[in-house]
Amino acid sequence: MWDDVVDIVPGERPLIAIELPGFGLSPRGEDVAETLGLDPAPSLETAAAGVVEALRAHGIDRAVIAGLSMGGYVAMAVLERASELVAGLALVDTKSTADGVEAITNRHRIADAVEDSERIDEVLGLRTSLLGATNRAARPGLAARLESWIRDHGPHGVAWAQRAMAARPDRTDVLRRYDGPSVVVVGDEDELAPVAAAQHMVDALSVRGSSELVIVPRAGHMTTIEAPEAVASALSQLVQRV
Repeated sequence: MWDDVVDIVPGERPLIAIELPGFGLSPRGEDVAETLGLDPAPSLETAAAGVVEALRAHGIDRAVIAGLSMGGYVAMAVLERASELVAGLALVDTKSTADGVEAITNRHRIADAVEDSERIDEVLGLRTSLLGATNRAARPGLAARLESWIRDHGPHGVAWAQRAMAARPDRTDVLRRYDGPSVVVVGDEDELAPVAAAQHMVDALSVRGSSELVIVPRAGHMTTIEAPEAVASALSQLVQRV
């Protein structure tokens, strides 16, 4: 998800991409929770604790934390859990508010469906809504790429993530308390976390800190693959402000 960005971010600072619980080669969420002595229920707090432990295992006590979509939710949970670790914050195609009742109900419906069927067909339709209208029409290969990622996660990973996101609280106040540098990146065609949601976060981050808004033209909810150059530039400029 971040490979296209990592490959072109200028500079020589180490870059670490962390797979969240239940994704890629990372252990399941409940296994992470058990290892860290946390509540076994699906939660972004478990994912955040895993990120903090992974960074500390690499000897990192200060870092610029970046997250896309669900990763943005986790980045905000990291900020709440271990603010001393966050030297800078990049929130990409995400939002600080909690889900409403309808969204929560839909997430649980999806989680139940993929577990009951042991198939991820229920979420394959998301692969097109994740992309902006421009790239849906002009770059069909991106949808195929997203589908391969979704299939790799498997039913359990998808269900755990949906329940964890449904349980997340509003973290706007967490952003208001942060006094460091940040950047919020959003595609102008993002239907899931639109520009208004990005501006809401910038306003919160500007209460005590310094935040910038980067609106990426002709991109949707996956700017890291739709417009990696824009995201890499935003991250590079953020690092210079740290």
